[in-house]
Amino acid sequence: MKEISIKKLRKLPEDSYKLIDVRDEALAAYGMLPGAIRIDMDKLEKKENAAIKKIPQDKKLILYCQIGQKTKEAEDLLALEGREYYGLKGGYMAYLQDELEHFKKGEKQQKAEESIRKKYHKQLFSRFAKACKTYKLINPGDKIAVCISGGKDSMLMAKLFQEIQKHRQIPFEVTFLVMDPGYNKENRALIESNAKALGIPITIFESDIFDSVDNIEKSPCYICARMRRGFLYSKAKELGCNKIALGHHYDDVIETILMGMLQGGQIQTMMPKLHSTNFEGMELIRPMYFIRESDICAWRDYNELHFLQCACHFTETCTTCHTDGTTSSKRLETKKLIEKLKKTNPFVESNIFRSVENVQLNTIIEYKKDGVRHNFLDEY
Repeated sequence: MKEISIKKLRKLPEDSYKLIDVRDEALAAYGMLPGAIRIDMDKLEKKENAAIKKIPQDKKLILYCQIGQKTKEAEDLLALEGREYYGLKGGYMAYLQDELEHFKKGEKQQKAEESIRKKYHKQLFSRFAKACKTYKLINPGDKIAVCISGGKDSMLMAKLFQEIQKHRQIPFEVTFLVMDPGYNKENRALIESNAKALGIPITIFESDIFDSVDNIEKSPCYICARMRRGFLYSKAKELGCNKIALGHHYDDVIETILMGMLQGGQIQTMMPKLHSTNFEGMELIRPMYFIRESDICAWRDYNELHFLQCACHFTETCTTCHTDGTTSSKRLETKKLIEKLKKTNPFVESNIFRSVENVQLNTIIEYKKDGVRHNFLDEY
């Protein structure tokens, strides 16, 4: 497919072309180019497509995927026969990099920090501080490795740690830790650019995790997540840290609870903190435990920020995984189920969360603690 660069695209009159996002639903839901519509690539390989028919013949069609590879290799798109169309060189990632170049030095950092203190103080900082206090996540003398994946959650977490340090209520240190498990150059460049624009002094170290899991057929996302966690613990300990902080939020927690029941046949949750079983003296904390994903997205969009979602090798073919090893399709399915349940029960989200706070053991048939199974008949 012929390609057009983002620089040339910006020079075209806006009414002369139509953008078409051919990434999967999970990636597109995370962020699209302004004015774009999403159409699956396989639907463009068929002769008829209703969405394409609605676009005037005189408009150029600009297709984009995540990094430009999928559109570059695309052939025989029957729905586009007779139309002038191009693939966006570098894809969505090229657009994000170009966006960052349009802002003055320090402009994004100042606006992002001010919005945390004012516009989104209650939704973000107050809930961050509440989780830290409720679950005693930060103690005097702590040195915390704030683990940054490059996504919206971990980037916001880094800014919230910077903000809470300014309050000087508890003396502690932070290291903003980024692991490069084998990113392509576009993904790594985006993480570095965002960190620089937001004033986050990151420490980057490299690993070969992506290469290691490339040939694993069964549960590659789960294995990748476990390996990443181990590398982060190891590096954090090497740097003198006693804790690592991950950016899981309230929605991650309730989705995990529901997925455990529906997909795994078990009741469990993401704990706000836990001791490492393999790295003595190390602890994992989740200070964004009370923060809603919708508020993170609102903060991101208000500040015109564009972050990485998933950067594994599978992303290059436009699929994603989650940082806890679950596939995005299952998480998205669970997210949609919760939204559907909310229509008839507006309290469903808080009820799911509270369900793991209000466990009545005398009504449980069996439960496990420290690997030991207990049955109600033991004390019946």
